[in-house]
Amino acid sequence: MTYPNPSRAPQRIAPLGLLLLAVTSVGWGLNWPVMKFLIAEMPPLTARGLTGVVGGGLLAVLALWRGESLRVPRGQWGHLVVLALLNVTGWMALMGLALLWLPGGEAAVLAYTMPVWASVLAWLVLGERLSLQRVLAMLMAFAGIAALMGGDGLMASEAKAPGIALALLGAFGFALGTVLAKRYAISLPLIASSAWQIGLGCVPVALLGLAFETPHFATLSWTGWGLLAYIVLVPFCIAYVCWFAALKMLPASVAAIGTMAVPVIGVVVSAIALHEPLGLVQIAALLLTLGGVALATRG
Repeated sequence: MTYPNPSRAPQRIAPLGLLLLAVTSVGWGLNWPVMKFLIAEMPPLTARGLTGVVGGGLLAVLALWRGESLRVPRGQWGHLVVLALLNVTGWMALMGLALLWLPGGEAAVLAYTMPVWASVLAWLVLGERLSLQRVLAMLMAFAGIAALMGGDGLMASEAKAPGIALALLGAFGFALGTVLAKRYAISLPLIASSAWQIGLGCVPVALLGLAFETPHFATLSWTGWGLLAYIVLVPFCIAYVCWFAALKMLPASVAAIGTMAVPVIGVVVSAIALHEPLGLVQIAALLLTLGGVALATRG
């Protein structure tokens, strides 16, 4: 079956797409300090997987309430499963496992190589023009992230090799999912499509968590339950839907570079809420990153 490829035509930067991308970045960025709070009470794979399954279920109910069909068109089940595995399962599971070998900062540096892979893949697969402006924006944002998360540089060693490989694989997988989501769009309404991708993608993560982790729901505090509810509603039900919507409106490379605002928001909020350090070097790195994002999203 041949699919149209509208991405080869020049694509304008839609203001609504930028707004949706901003909502995505805020929702995912706030999730960093939330997960840091929650990790003391709930293992990461279980927390991410179960909240995602619940979030996908809520979106399915919302889709039905809005009169949207959840029936997947014939011939698109394969595409749907692949997109769910790349955009949800791989990203969450591989990044979580990478933390077993890597400090959080180094894992984040590797995670946000995603826009590099997405820009190259969008050029190769979608025919998006890899302009000098976008290359410069990508380099600025990535330099800011590298300075922000790994001030002394990413120190590679043989002991860290599994974590480095997992983090890079997760970043490349999410980038590939970003590009394929534009190349092989699922013929479903937005909320129904998001429900399927989040639900299908989080089931394997939840099963891995229940198999290898030991969650203690009986001892979970009211704060812990509140944070779980936040993860269900904001990162999954709101941010992921906005992300999929933004992908329909923006070039894949622009959307990917825009996600580099996520760790910026996470660091600033963590500094405020968790009293983590935020000195002149971190502030300069934040400004460099946001400058790259702003350059990438110019029309």
